[in-house]
Amino acid sequence: MPLCLGGSVVNCYPNAICLMTPVSSLEFTADELRAMADLVVARCVEHIATAGEQPSCGNVDAVALCRAMREPAPEHGTALGPLLDRLFTEYIPRSLTTIGPGYLAYIPGGGLYSAALADFIADTTNRFTGIWQAAPALVQLEANALDWLREWMMFPSGARGLFTAGGSMATFGAIVCARERHLGPDIRRGVLYTSDQAHHSVAKSARLAGIMPDRVRAIRSDERYRVDVDALASAIADDRQAGLMPFAVVSTAGTTNTGAVDPLDEVADSCEREGLWHHVDGAYGAFFYLCDDLRGVLRGLSRADSLTLDPHKGMFLPYGTGALLVRDGAALRAAHEAAAAYLPAAPDSDEFYDAAQYGPDLSRSFPGLRVWLSVKLFGSAAFRAAIAEKRQLALDAWRRVRALPGIAIDAEPELSLFAFHLTWPGATRAEEDAATKMLLEKTTARGRVMITGCTTKGRVLARVCVLSFRTHQRQIDALVEDLTASIGEIVPSRSA
Repeated sequence: MPLCLGGSVVNCYPNAICLMTPVSSLEFTADELRAMADLVVARCVEHIATAGEQPSCGNVDAVALCRAMREPAPEHGTALGPLLDRLFTEYIPRSLTTIGPGYLAYIPGGGLYSAALADFIADTTNRFTGIWQAAPALVQLEANALDWLREWMMFPSGARGLFTAGGSMATFGAIVCARERHLGPDIRRGVLYTSDQAHHSVAKSARLAGIMPDRVRAIRSDERYRVDVDALASAIADDRQAGLMPFAVVSTAGTTNTGAVDPLDEVADSCEREGLWHHVDGAYGAFFYLCDDLRGVLRGLSRADSLTLDPHKGMFLPYGTGALLVRDGAALRAAHEAAAAYLPAAPDSDEFYDAAQYGPDLSRSFPGLRVWLSVKLFGSAAFRAAIAEKRQLALDAWRRVRALPGIAIDAEPELSLFAFHLTWPGATRAEEDAATKMLLEKTTARGRVMITGCTTKGRVLARVCVLSFRTHQRQIDALVEDLTASIGEIVPSRSA
């Protein structure tokens, strides 16, 4: 039933519940709260139920709309119903349909409904979880969720972690930890190494941690887009010879461009020999460690000094759910612990988790509840099965796409992402790049699936990434059909 806020009936619907709350109060009655929640939940459920029918990519050509949306803060309230109308009919559709089953672009997530419920509980109860003493039982739930991630990644019992806003902040926390452990105050001489295929957040996080761009080495990758370990060793030796202080290596378990997995075991060996911190960016790929048949591909992951995880990818949770694990929990605590006269003392024992002692935030949301409630509702086995299904769907897509006319595979799926480009006899690189871009546009424009590309090693690549819990065989069939149709429209005109 529609609602009217602030006592105004101007924007009410017929038979609306009129919320006659005085302007001086921000409180609602229990009946009003239920009615408002019913309105919002009904819209959200309808949105989820129709996700498969929505275009894979909404119309994001919205410059004129965004300019028209600019407005001063309203002096008086507006009815909830019309606000929801505008959100769900005008604004939300003008976006990528990231929750849809056909979303094979970038790195999909999905957004489990259980996490939305957890956020609703966290926001309405609004308990302070920055310090253990303020909500010990709730903080313990978050500690349990971090322990589950630690166990899944086969990190030791002494490891500690932190839920973050995403992989970027997790990587930042890891670099700070490595800096404190290996450099102390002598930051300027410190050198960090990563791959030329690494996520841009590595260089950005290094800069925020005081490691300037001239002290970050982008080591060349091999023909499989994996970091070249010999080139890494040479760069470390050169920097030592120049009087600098190599201190950390960031490798990747599933790059964004091609899904490549660096030789984690070999990098770990190098770091042990050289006395360097080894951080693994597993934002996309680490949760495939749950699959027994992929532990070989990810061999060495559990040896890392620190690990970035993105539950909003491999656990299908809403965006804003990242995590950091650090093998030596004391190192993470040493980088962040602090006290103040207005705060109760943190637990002396590591038995009880205190988020403020393991990360930069004191006031924070309650992200651990998303993970805890979802794992409790579904169980670990359901997550293992879901991630394994995405792997199998990606393999099926790769086998069928590589058989299409004009397709050249550039990167096979080590996990659930593969990359390719469009070609034909006599095509130049510029023609191939233009055709591959057109292939992305035409396939996505058909509305059933969305795919995106990248440019690496001087070539435009198309990418397919299967990682939404809503993606199943039907979407893979649609992908192949739409790619086939799009190729038929592009290659004849290019080869004529």
